[in-house]
Amino acid sequence: MTIYSVTPEATQAAVQAALGDKVKHIAIALDEVTVQVAPADYLEAAQLLRDSVGCQFEQLIDLCGVDYSEYKDGAYEGPRYAVVCHLLSIALNQRLRLKVMALSDDMPVVSSVNSVWNSANWFEREAFDLFGILFDGHDDLRRILTDYGFIGHPFRKDFPLSGHVEMRYDAEQSRVVYQPVTIETREITPRIIREDNYGGLQ
Repeated sequence: MTIYSVTPEATQAAVQAALGDKVKHIAIALDEVTVQVAPADYLEAAQLLRDSVGCQFEQLIDLCGVDYSEYKDGAYEGPRYAVVCHLLSIALNQRLRLKVMALSDDMPVVSSVNSVWNSANWFEREAFDLFGILFDGHDDLRRILTDYGFIGHPFRKDFPLSGHVEMRYDAEQSRVVYQPVTIETREITPRIIREDNYGGLQ
């Protein structure tokens, strides 16, 4: 197979042509194209990006959730949750970032792209587990990193750093037990010591 390398500008034009009015926003940053589509167009856009000439993003290399609730120090007013896919065209030696915002902050739902790229399977499970984003059409959407009895989604900005529960081994019961967190939340300000010529530095 011959490997070509096209410019980000050519990729942007090809993506715009393939997706047409499905494009909500498209831009180039750090030599990589980012395109945003509406949730209703997300699955079809994924198929077009995989199959269209000039796009040919045959591989999904990453998919992650994003929580924008504290973006711009809380001044952001758009939807809270997003899903971002990082796509690779091996044939054209190009990358693409595909972004979709979930419509509901209370129950974020987007389509699963596992039928387009089967590598999305565990990535979508991870985004569900850590952010609580639901993927419509995923046939095995369950937690992948946290315990089955875990409550909440630890990558959400409002999830406490200490969590809600802790577990320990109970020798009397001969099993692991859950209990409320015993760690006291406190803020620690590190003490900074500055010395002249520290480490031989001027």
